[in-house]
Amino acid sequence: MEGLKPKYFLYARKSTEDDDKQVMSIEAQLFELREYARREDLEVLQEFQEAKSAKKPGREQFGEMMTRIERGEAQGVLSWHPDRLARNSVDGGRVIYLVDIGRIASLRFPQFWFEPTPQGKFMLQVAFGQSKYFSDNLVENVKRGFRQKIRRGEWLTKAPYGYVNNLKTRNIEPHPVYSKIIVRAFEEYTTGTHTIQSLANLLAELGLTTKSQTPLGKASVVRLLANRAYLGFIKHHGEWHEGSFAPILSPTLFEGAQKVLQSKRRPRRSKVPHGFPFLQMSQCAECGGMITAQYTTNRFGTKYTYYRCTKKLGTCRQPYVAAASIASQFKSALQSVSLPCEELDKMEAWIERWDKEDESAHGSVAQNLKDKIRTNQEKLDRLVSLYLDNDIERAQYLSRKDILLREKVGLLEEQSNFGQRRKHWIEPLRKFVLSLREAKKLAETNEYHEYRQFFRKIGSNPSLKDKTISIGWHAPWEFTASAVGGSKTGSAFFAL
Repeated sequence: MEGLKPKYFLYARKSTEDDDKQVMSIEAQLFELREYARREDLEVLQEFQEAKSAKKPGREQFGEMMTRIERGEAQGVLSWHPDRLARNSVDGGRVIYLVDIGRIASLRFPQFWFEPTPQGKFMLQVAFGQSKYFSDNLVENVKRGFRQKIRRGEWLTKAPYGYVNNLKTRNIEPHPVYSKIIVRAFEEYTTGTHTIQSLANLLAELGLTTKSQTPLGKASVVRLLANRAYLGFIKHHGEWHEGSFAPILSPTLFEGAQKVLQSKRRPRRSKVPHGFPFLQMSQCAECGGMITAQYTTNRFGTKYTYYRCTKKLGTCRQPYVAAASIASQFKSALQSVSLPCEELDKMEAWIERWDKEDESAHGSVAQNLKDKIRTNQEKLDRLVSLYLDNDIERAQYLSRKDILLREKVGLLEEQSNFGQRRKHWIEPLRKFVLSLREAKKLAETNEYHEYRQFFRKIGSNPSLKDKTISIGWHAPWEFTASAVGGSKTGSAFFAL
């Protein structure tokens, strides 16, 4: 094969991501590479170009080029730099492997020298490694920058409506006009006279519309009303942080809008067909299929409801079960975990006594935390007053406010953790007793559609086999269903 010149594929890439925006455009790469091929007398069979990041595998044009090289259609690659070919270990390893097995006989770069020798392959690995390191390091730098901006209370992205980005402070500040529109929108909605649609129409009259000059959609208006950025908070990865920019709304006005918004929410109704209350509650214990239901009519015209396995997972010999039998068994299961009202009253009285004892023991610590939080808030209020009266410079104000806010966040977190520690056993026990009371109430009614929600809440997993329902009670329900089943007393349960 000596004397035969390799044929080349030309590859040009421009990433569409910000970290790669300084790289030459595809047009510039193509011009330089074509001139280089002409000077070096290289035979280019085809040009491949794409605008996609090389940080992850999966580029279509690159994959097609490498596949055709593996088939032997070309023996060389011409590109601007090794980082145009790969910035990840998978694609870089693929190129080096084809060099190792001789599929790629030549790699040509105007800015990088390469020969298919041990030294040349080592340098190529170094070039690919440097490219990957650059991408990985850039991601970490961006994350570190975000964390630092959050610590300073600076907004991270484009300002929400009502604010404007300040390039000098690298933060946001209320827009002189748009912020007043936000305040007006919240004031109007808090009156309770507006629907989401009428508020969207009002915002459109004030100039807040979509790009097509139509009123905002309902979802957009709801997001605007629930945006805590107007209180001076920053959201990052689902968590809210204190911001150092000025809020547009007062907490009272914001919370007033939230109450109206919550009062107008409609609970979603179950989509289970009427007449089949025990659907989506259990599965077949033989094959694992779900239990479905159907109507049937006997020869006398009487309609019956039956439940059965869907039999979609293979052979299943389970018979049909009458709806009355299913209802009776679920009611019996509820009766097995229900207690007399007088026993439930005793249990709730014990819980209240334990709660008061625990609260008294921790009262001094809780009061100390409350005093610290109140003192912190007083300092913040005095600091804001000094700033509004022009008795303190902005830089000094922001510095002191940042310190006080960080202290406040720490105190609030300590208070929250303290409350959780105090309630970590009392609240679950109180909820359990309330569930016992609910079980008793349901067992005395025929509101079968409410059974589904109750059994899901207590975490059971009903199954049906041989016309019998089996309940997989979770703790502490298995104690109530078994150990307490005989005595039916709260004292017996607590003795467990």
